[in-house]
Amino acid sequence: MARIAGVNIPTNKRVRIALRYIHGIGPAKADEICDVVGIKSDRRVQDLTDAEILRIRETIDSDHQVEGDLRREVSQNIKRLMDMGNYRGLRHRRGLPVRGQRTHTNARTRKGPAKAIAGKKK
Repeated sequence: MARIAGVNIPTNKRVRIALRYIHGIGPAKADEICDVVGIKSDRRVQDLTDAEILRIRETIDSDHQVEGDLRREVSQNIKRLMDMGNYRGLRHRRGLPVRGQRTHTNARTRKGPAKAIAGKKK
């Protein structure tokens, strides 16, 4: 099992799919990393040599922000918005949708389970 950026990469998947298990790498970045390293993206992780895995690891470490660093930056950005007290920060603080979605009927993922209101029967 290959370990890249602190994440165990599944060995029986294709390289372009397996790289997506790393937080911060999606389809486009996975293909870009494969092109830079010179690996066909349809090869399986178990078929890679140690040198190729090392090149992938070095490319990700030098050119991309992933895992802990990326999570830390995102949380700092959210904390900065909350400290500034602007609208997006207030929505984060209250646990409501941030990007303008409606909250009258939906938004249960952000708001949590529905709370019953006493005496609301009609």
